[in-house]
Amino acid sequence: MTQAAAGSTVTISYIGTLDNGRIFHSTETQGPLTVAIGSGQLFPALEQAIIGMRAGEVKNIELTAAEAYGSRLQENIIRVARNTFPAGKEIMVGQKLSIEFKGGTSRVMVVTAVDGAEVTLDGNHPLAGLDLTFALKVEQVE
Repeated sequence: MTQAAAGSTVTISYIGTLDNGRIFHSTETQGPLTVAIGSGQLFPALEQAIIGMRAGEVKNIELTAAEAYGSRLQENIIRVARNTFPAGKEIMVGQKLSIEFKGGTSRVMVVTAVDGAEVTLDGNHPLAGLDLTFALKVEQVE
């Protein structure tokens, strides 16, 4: 039976959970995921944990926040004047907005606070700063 190695195409199923047991993602609804090891589709630490596994093997893989989405960074949180947005535009906590920056770059940010004068936007990934656990099964190795 073939072991997963750099350059292998692997099909995996997994349930991703946080330290509190909350599921953040699972392949149960959309079916297994097929990726090439080394292609950058997975976290490098997750790829390393899959290397050496064979079809049918199951493993719990724990990634620190640094190995996953990184730390929550204060510089990814900005406050902007409420009047920066169109007058009639409703802005609500939890809303995702595409924000354009100087130089033509844009970023999706989440509204975390709104008052009459300011809107606070968070550009951190929702899972930044969190350790992740993957209950992973290798379905196929090619």
